[in-house]
Amino acid sequence: MTYHPKSDFMRVMIERGYLADCTDYQGLDEALVKGVVPAYIGYDATAASLHVGHLLNIMMLRWLQKTGHKPITLMGGGTTKVGDPSFRADERPLLTPEKIDENIAGMKQVFARYLDYGDAPDGAIMLNNAEWLDSLNYLDFLRDIGRHFSVNRMLSFESVKSRLDREQSLSFLEFNYMILQAYDFLEIHRRYGCLLQMGGSDQWGNIVNGIDLTRRVLDREIYGLTSPLLTTSDGRKMGKSASGAVWLSAEMLGAYEFWQFWRNTTDADIGRFLKLYTELPVEECDRLGALRGAEINGAKIILANEVTALLHGADAAAAAEATAREVFERGGIGADLPTVALDRADLADGVTVAQLFVRAGLVPSGKEAKRLITEGGARLNDAPVLDAGQKLYAGDLAAPLKLTAGRKRHALVVLG
Repeated sequence: MTYHPKSDFMRVMIERGYLADCTDYQGLDEALVKGVVPAYIGYDATAASLHVGHLLNIMMLRWLQKTGHKPITLMGGGTTKVGDPSFRADERPLLTPEKIDENIAGMKQVFARYLDYGDAPDGAIMLNNAEWLDSLNYLDFLRDIGRHFSVNRMLSFESVKSRLDREQSLSFLEFNYMILQAYDFLEIHRRYGCLLQMGGSDQWGNIVNGIDLTRRVLDREIYGLTSPLLTTSDGRKMGKSASGAVWLSAEMLGAYEFWQFWRNTTDADIGRFLKLYTELPVEECDRLGALRGAEINGAKIILANEVTALLHGADAAAAAEATAREVFERGGIGADLPTVALDRADLADGVTVAQLFVRAGLVPSGKEAKRLITEGGARLNDAPVLDAGQKLYAGDLAAPLKLTAGRKRHALVVLG
């Protein structure tokens, strides 16, 4: 990237590694220098919470606001009813309107941790595309909007081609998604003066469609900017852990488990993740990322503390670090460890150790629990577990039991 930006926002995007591509670097940069630029990212309500895979783009909105511009979080109350087919092997399950509204309510709580919503010129606003999509008249929409789209061109987009090349069905419902997303950009520009849509690089085609549509309908120039699709240095998709998605909602994933996810970052990813997921100066991120040996563990703790403090608050980050020290350095039982409570009815016929590891969320299945135990990676109160079928009863839970999977993941089992 050789472009030298004038605006603070573009400088941050380039320096910290957020930028994959932009439809017009110079035009966007000049708009950012001239005044407050409203920009949006869309989020379909497919789950009750956002997860770590969304965090990079949430940080982009946060930096947009920190550099004096206006973030717009667009909730896909309308588009979720269709489902984005981009690079998916199959159709998304269709959700009821009630479930979509419930998911949006959960997602709102996460955004409030990162953005300041309000009436200031740079105050964030939250929109729901159901506001304009739910009331569309089908024939009017086809005549006014559909005529601007070439099916030939739509079929050429990689997100569609990858599905068709594998000879997997792409429903007409899903095929409409890119038109609806393009219409979102047009509508948000018309209603709120939005000049920029951001998203992951898999959204490039959808973003360009919105820019083209707005140019054709309103003869206005707007912009698109994408972030890289992030994988860890060992090739895993960002936001996935051994036990599933790393949720941003405290109800779905506790602060300690969230902290632990970042503490377990591989050495090669430290510098990059510090730039993307914290607000530490770039020079400090580079310094910490260059540490080696035992010193890199200190950098991992800084990463975990900074990211956890942004989402859950500084007190939660400090408590998580204290718990980790208690568990790792002194072999104790930390108060903030994830806990599974069993009542006496659960224990009437005994519960196997393998089942406990599954119920505690340390492994996704009984098969994985047995494999962990066979390979010597399971401990019960710091003693190796030798028998996956070993049963525990109420009398064994007079005191909390500590489960350990591998070296770094722990949970407590208590009698509820």
